[in-house]
Amino acid sequence: MGHSAAVWDYRAATEITKDWNGVDKIVLRSPRGASARVSLHGGQVTSWRNEQGEELLFTSSKAIFKPPKAVRGGIPICFPQFGNCGSLEQHGFARNKIWTIDENPPPLGPNDSHAKSFIDLLLKPSEEDLKCWPHSFEFRLRVSLAADGSLALISRIRNVNGKPFSFSFAYHTYLSVSDISEVRIEGLETLDYLDNLCQKERFTEQGDAITFESEVDRVYLSTPNVVAVLDHERKRTYVIRKDGLPDVVVWNPWEKKSKSMVDFGDDEYKQMLCVDGAVIEKPVTLKPGEEWTGRVELSVVASTLCSEQFDVQRGMGF
Repeated sequence: MGHSAAVWDYRAATEITKDWNGVDKIVLRSPRGASARVSLHGGQVTSWRNEQGEELLFTSSKAIFKPPKAVRGGIPICFPQFGNCGSLEQHGFARNKIWTIDENPPPLGPNDSHAKSFIDLLLKPSEEDLKCWPHSFEFRLRVSLAADGSLALISRIRNVNGKPFSFSFAYHTYLSVSDISEVRIEGLETLDYLDNLCQKERFTEQGDAITFESEVDRVYLSTPNVVAVLDHERKRTYVIRKDGLPDVVVWNPWEKKSKSMVDFGDDEYKQMLCVDGAVIEKPVTLKPGEEWTGRVELSVVASTLCSEQFDVQRGMGF
């Protein structure tokens, strides 16, 4: 197990075990019973459960859990690119690599460690990575679970190269929902977005809230730092707070696309929605020695909506 004794000493409520491929995974627990699971395969959060033990992230029943294939679900990390361009694999290579536990993480602010169970991970490029993306970097990821069960991911990417490089980035967050047709997103109304179903053409959001009745694949631009995803049937709202991540990706493959994906069930689009904090439209450029930080915090609150109040046409604030 290597590090587990040392890790357990100074990170109470953090446990390291191995998955069935022999890859380390870390389980974080809150005092009230919430939990999160993080795999060293991709530095990926694969589970986030509330105090009642309900799973809040979606993972496909057909997901492939074998490196180097990225797992379909949870929170894959898309770096150094989001989408498909150039010689790199789609969404970049970070989500396919085996990360290490960072034994000497840089100090973070008191808010990032106070009363939280957390793990620090590290990714550096291999010789193979440098052939397809010739830039030296250190990618530090902290995943933390607060006492109230909220989940935070903090990424710090440093250029240890002799020349500048640019990247795009996303926390590709698969939320578990009761029924996609009962879900709405608030906080993105009136914003411009790039529509990936229309050659990235730019449109302006017209609805009071975003609702779903067909495939959606959009990048919302210059977004606020708080976005809410309301699941009417479960009377549950996901609140996404973010920093350093100006864009928000909204994705649901719907029926036809679902049938074309080998690692995704034909009807599973009804139970999931991706809402990602991201940097896509204007990639980050780091000069030698510079560091970028992007963080997202996910929490769940009970929705106060009941069916008589629920009205898709009317903006329901908090």
